[in-house]
Amino acid sequence: MTFDTSDDLAFLPLGGTGEIGMNLNVYRLDGQLLAVDCGIGFGGAEAPEAEILVPDPAWLSERRDRLVGLVITHAHEDHLGAVAHLWSLLRCPLYASPFAAAVLRRKLGEAGLLHEVTIHTVPLSSRVKIGNFDLQFLRVAHSVPESQALAIRTRHGIVLHTGDWKLDPNPLIGPPTDEAAFAKLGEEGVLAMVCDSTNALVDGHSGSEATVLEALTALIATLKGRVAVSCFATNIARVDSITRAAMAAGRRVALFGRSLRNADAAARETGYFSDLPPFLDEEEAGYLPDDELLIICTGSQGEPRSALAKIAADTHPQISLGEGDTVVFSSRMIPGNEKAIMNVEAALYRAGCRVITPDSEHPVHVSGHPAKDELRRLYDLVKPRHAVPVHGEWRHLQEHAALAREFGAEPHLIEDGDMLRLGGGPVEVCETVQSGKLAVDGTRLLPLDGGVLGARRRMLFNGVVVGSLAVDENGRVRGTPQVSAPGLFEQGEDATAQIASDLARLVNDLPAPLRREDSALREAARTALRKAIGRRVRKRPLVELHLLRV
Repeated sequence: MTFDTSDDLAFLPLGGTGEIGMNLNVYRLDGQLLAVDCGIGFGGAEAPEAEILVPDPAWLSERRDRLVGLVITHAHEDHLGAVAHLWSLLRCPLYASPFAAAVLRRKLGEAGLLHEVTIHTVPLSSRVKIGNFDLQFLRVAHSVPESQALAIRTRHGIVLHTGDWKLDPNPLIGPPTDEAAFAKLGEEGVLAMVCDSTNALVDGHSGSEATVLEALTALIATLKGRVAVSCFATNIARVDSITRAAMAAGRRVALFGRSLRNADAAARETGYFSDLPPFLDEEEAGYLPDDELLIICTGSQGEPRSALAKIAADTHPQISLGEGDTVVFSSRMIPGNEKAIMNVEAALYRAGCRVITPDSEHPVHVSGHPAKDELRRLYDLVKPRHAVPVHGEWRHLQEHAALAREFGAEPHLIEDGDMLRLGGGPVEVCETVQSGKLAVDGTRLLPLDGGVLGARRRMLFNGVVVGSLAVDENGRVRGTPQVSAPGLFEQGEDATAQIASDLARLVNDLPAPLRREDSALREAARTALRKAIGRRVRKRPLVELHLLRV
């Protein structure tokens, strides 16, 4: 299908539709492109060979001469965590609130990119023009300060991009969602609403941060021994609540984890935590009496290198927890992280800790995303003609679509890579473009279906065998070949010696002409090693062979 880009308005998700996390959205207006959010995801059980995932920006990168900017709606990792990783492919101005800009500067500084990137700090509830895009920022409550929705005004109509939001009458840090501003948009008329679907299956209301403060204050006052509370680093209101609850119980607070320290610095830089004392560092915490210490730590999702994972494994250099101590998980379990979280919990139980989760009788967490009653309220205010559910698994999008129909909106369920025309023609998917996921591997970005990660998957499930052998000028084996098979045999196991012996015999039995040519001999020896392995294990491991001619 041909598509005229001269007078259209379109929406294109490159990440974040059909799953939770890794958001990258693109709006096209009269030939220009505007990106909204640029976040990371995690490999988890579906991609154990990759720890961090980012959206594939190839389509957008190829058109970056038309990319007028990247707008960040809020400072969560799934909305800004990929900026540093993808910057070299996008190279456009960034627009963010003061807090999100402060977080971004620290991330870009760690990546050595700070002086290359132009960051425009956008005042809250302001209106700015970026190329052809007339943007109004609307204040919303969420589990991070200064979250904002975007109203994109065009000659085709208004498109509302909600970002992540909720209706919290008392969010503790920052004001509530600006319902009056949303109602005014509804009076103007909204063409389409691109809206958060994370809690579309949840009845009722998401709950208030003020409730969590009350619960934490009551709970921590009853605890003895050391107390650790894990939460998302940028949930500044939660960090504030935990700290106030600890202070009320006569405890001092230490931060464990780099992301928490960075979030604390960004918060204080932008005026938050002004009435809280400085947090203790990790070294100071170990000298406090147990009943006077509370630590806030990273690792609520079971991340293997997080502070909480190290504490659970008793490998943290500054702190340990055990009998009589308590660990509180003050965050939700992101789908895909269940096994990692339960492993950390199990290790804490084995150490003798009491573990409190949001599923316990203590309301130690509320979601930052809207439940059904909040979605209904927003649809009642905005009255969009079209609804585009995003930010959720497919079942969330379907439930959101059904709710949108109740309020007279026509829902459009699309997947990453589907370009939805919103103006200049029928509202429909008019084009499908390249999308997908890349794995962050050090400083590299690797395709999930590429050779490197494919080999890593094979090694993960079938193991790897490495053989080394020396041959003379006639291709006869000299000495004893060395065979290493991590993931298949224990070090020193008899099987590896038997495989090495088989390898030597098979190579010596090869035809003389083949043994005299290095590349042919190497490939034949690899095949021989594969056969020797296959006789002992019913697997197809990755096989590598090093040949030395002496």
